[in-house]
Amino acid sequence: MTRQQTAHSPAAATNDLEPLRHSAAHILAQAVRRLWPAAKLAIGPPIDEGFYYDIEFPVPVTDEDLPKIEAEMQKIIAEDHAFTQSFAPRAQALQRLEQAQDRFKAEIVRGLKDPEVSFFTDGEFTDLCAGPHVASTGAVKAVKLLSVAGAYWRGDEHNPQLTRIYGTAFSTQQELDEFLKVREEAKRRDHRKLGPALGLFTILDQAGPGLVFYLPKGALVRQTIEQYLREQHAAHGYLPVATPHLLRADVWQRSGHYDYYKEHMYIFKIENQEFGVKPMNCPGHILIYETGLRSYRELPLRFFELGTVYRNEKSGVLHGLLRVRGFTQDDAHIFCRPSQLEAEIRGVVDFILAVMRDFGFTAFDVAVSTRPTEFLGEPAQWDQAEQILQRVLTAAQLPFTVQAGEGAFYGPKIDVKVKDALGRVWQCATVQLDFVLPKRFNLTYVEEDGRPVPPVMIHRAILGSLERFFGMLLEQYAGALPTWLAPVQLVVIPIAEAHQAYARELVAQAKALGVRAELDDRNERMQAKIRDAQMQKVPYMFVVGNREQAAQAVAVRTRAGGDQGVQPAAAALATIQQAMTTRRLD
Repeated sequence: MTRQQTAHSPAAATNDLEPLRHSAAHILAQAVRRLWPAAKLAIGPPIDEGFYYDIEFPVPVTDEDLPKIEAEMQKIIAEDHAFTQSFAPRAQALQRLEQAQDRFKAEIVRGLKDPEVSFFTDGEFTDLCAGPHVASTGAVKAVKLLSVAGAYWRGDEHNPQLTRIYGTAFSTQQELDEFLKVREEAKRRDHRKLGPALGLFTILDQAGPGLVFYLPKGALVRQTIEQYLREQHAAHGYLPVATPHLLRADVWQRSGHYDYYKEHMYIFKIENQEFGVKPMNCPGHILIYETGLRSYRELPLRFFELGTVYRNEKSGVLHGLLRVRGFTQDDAHIFCRPSQLEAEIRGVVDFILAVMRDFGFTAFDVAVSTRPTEFLGEPAQWDQAEQILQRVLTAAQLPFTVQAGEGAFYGPKIDVKVKDALGRVWQCATVQLDFVLPKRFNLTYVEEDGRPVPPVMIHRAILGSLERFFGMLLEQYAGALPTWLAPVQLVVIPIAEAHQAYARELVAQAKALGVRAELDDRNERMQAKIRDAQMQKVPYMFVVGNREQAAQAVAVRTRAGGDQGVQPAAAALATIQQAMTTRRLD
């Protein structure tokens, strides 16, 4: 059971930055009130990359208004007002806000149970706020407004739509400049621009938001990733399975999804019987386990599926390939004996690291999430499982943090996040122990002494969502995918019509070797063809003219190194083949 997540910046909020960014959000609200006195303030928290404030404006506000707001913020900073905290009885605070017609703040206070309510004041401005803040507005020196977006009050589409202004703040201007530099580079690498520009994928309004269409080139990349995954899983002892896209509702009730996850599912009726489109693959794998009497001799039993799932995500959180409604997981479930847990977890962790390194990710953040307050199973069982997870990571020499109480209700887990070329952190792999579903489905295996015993179930995914991972790859490599993943690995460019027959022969030779090759025989100048191939991020170009044709050679160009000189055609093709088979990260 994996969740879709987007990346977190390396400049994520820390405890040291939180008061600074909270104060910057306060200053933003103060500047807005100076410029638009009728604006209604909602909430303005610090977040991973900075802060935001949700505001109801009397007039439309866009990115073009940000310089004006930022200039007013700089005035407030220069005025160096002290932040002072005050308290008011809850009823008095509510009356004050209602009289000021601050309806969003008033609604917040109505939901509070504390007898007193906290306010912070600087200069002429007072805001409902629990803090913390820096000493004065003058302490907020490195601040920048970033963008404007829409947001529903309390995240509910039935509530008023507000304007959300994003900004960031750092302790020094140097840190802010570095953040903005990384941000600009991230824009250049944005997969939502690269995908359509390179002819890889699209999302069509007429089909619906969050539903991905792979174009031929993108489908080739995905096909390559899927083939790699199938080969790797076969080598690691996984058995391929395939499960339906929808199951009767009673299966989802049995698994617990109907009660705990229904709002994210697509539920409908067929012949007066309720069905659910699968948001997870695990119940299907459990049903396969149930099809036969299982012996301890069969365990561990590892089922693998590239399973497409669908989740009813709100339109406001959809984001390119990173957050979609339909996606495919490299999903696997391992059914094993308790005594096999440690070896299985170690095998999964080693598998995760090997796969990630093949795709060029070598830096990881790892966390172990332990027993939550509300859990199922025996505490002793949990303690043992948590110790196993930590022993495995220690033996693998993987530094990790412990997230106390953050495990799933059915068992503890390991999450592996990868760092990309910009230092951003992405959630990908997860390894989750499950003591609950085997019992809910009455799964057993026959032990050596003949007793029926419930297995332990391991949920695991390595890439997670293939869609999200595709987007990650595009941003990691700025669209210039390694040769083994590139949709077109070679373009052959004849200089003139007289060289086209030789060029076609080279394309045929390349394809016979498994190289994804194309012929560019357009009536264009050679330099224009080279430029176009480079714009499409093609790893190799073979230019052929009289000299190359006579010598059965090619003039090799690469997207990274430019002109590589004339080489025998067979040797040049062998170089591409080697890059493919060794999964070279050029």
